Amino acid sequence: EVQLVESGGGLVQPGGSLRLSCAASGFTFDDYSMNWVRQVPGKGLEWVSGISWNGGSTYYAESMKGRFTISRDNAKNTLYLQMNSLKSEDTAVYYCAKDLPGFGAYDYWGNGTLVAVSS
Repeated sequence: EVQLVESGGGLVQPGGSLRLSCAASGFTFDDYSMNWVRQVPGKGLEWVSGISWNGGSTYYAESMKGRFTISRDNAKNTLYLQMNSLKSEDTAVYYCAKDLPGFGAYDYWGNGTLVAVSS
């Protein structure tokens, strides 16, 4: 059974940092690209960042470039998102999502972790 479990969310002041983790199990982690997607309460999903199977390629939404860093540790089956210079508009539930190769979509999601940026 595929499982993705996010952690690391919480309340942080504007300008602060958080590191999210996503522990993966039930599939061969290093066979797949992975992504972070977020959802602002009451709004739609927004893709945040993606990383290739070996971490050699990383991708970011424009508003996250220079502030967020995606990484992975295939030995630990874990995906990370380092978030710096957080803004109030980054407040959202953050999900990790497993890539569905060839479809430009995701076939498994975690339950999400809430990041709240507020003074």
